Amino acid sequence: MSRAIPRTYWVAGAAVLLALLFAAAATVAAANGGSAARPADPPRTPGLRSPDAGFARDMAVHHQQAVEMSFLVRDRTQDEAVRTLAYDIANTQANQRGMMLGWLDLWGLPKVVADEPPMSWMGTSGGHGGHAGHGPAKPGALMPGMATKEELEQLGAASGRDAEVLFLQLMTDHHKGGVTMAEGCAQLCATPVERDLAQGMVDAQRSELTLMADMLKQRGATPRG
Repeated sequence: MSRAIPRTYWVAGAAVLLALLFAAAATVAAANGGSAARPADPPRTPGLRSPDAGFARDMAVHHQQAVEMSFLVRDRTQDEAVRTLAYDIANTQANQRGMMLGWLDLWGLPKVVADEPPMSWMGTSGGHGGHAGHGPAKPGALMPGMATKEELEQLGAASGRDAEVLFLQLMTDHHKGGVTMAEGCAQLCATPVERDLAQGMVDAQRSELTLMADMLKQRGATPRG
């Protein structure tokens, strides 16, 4: 096992602590509408089925799979460009996942709600209004863009160029689904710092989509679908 794994998980753990600090400020900001004009008002904590809580729960799961796929490909190729991309994705999304789980802890909300369908916080099973985006989840996948168990096993069994191409294709799908979800939160979430985080995800993952398309082209391949 490489040395990057414990470092990444250390970052994710530290992010939970940082998230408590960010979320405290976020809760106050949400309560005051972004200003200090009404300090006497009690904080408005997001509700159980609010977009804020639903996005945090769903995106934490979505991010966890991206981290898993990044670890898989890192150990199956010596290509520095792919390994660097995988490390960046794992590090960034583990950090963001820690922040979202920290917010749920601060809000006193569960990380899993048994009867809550994935992405129901967006208003419909496919999205909210104009956010149908990447379409419904494929059979065997929990949310749009997520890989199936069989696809993860295929990635784990591949090596070299085959692993690189499959990772880039799977992560392209994953980012497209993640962008749809993050766009939903950027419009629907009430907590300012969570909206900012979601918009940051949109911007960063769109940039990585362009990068991954170029990397696939260099390997004589294209994104799927």
